[in-house]
Amino acid sequence: MRRKAQAKPEIVVPPEILEQAKRAFSPDRLKKPQICSVCGAETSTVASEPLCWVCRRLKISAWREIEQQMPAQE
Repeated sequence: MRRKAQAKPEIVVPPEILEQAKRAFSPDRLKKPQICSVCGAETSTVASEPLCWVCRRLKISAWREIEQQMPAQE
């Protein structure tokens, strides 16, 4: 018994476009993750300051504590 000959796969995307896409996504062109300036963990690239989410939350909570203590001192 013989197997059926498999048909060649249909080319949907031209090879030039595939090669261009592979080059655009190459690892050397990817951005390196930013590092938190406090603890050294990876940060999101959206943030303007180099803080991880934990350090950012700690900073915000510290601001809130300071704002609550200010009226008591005056």
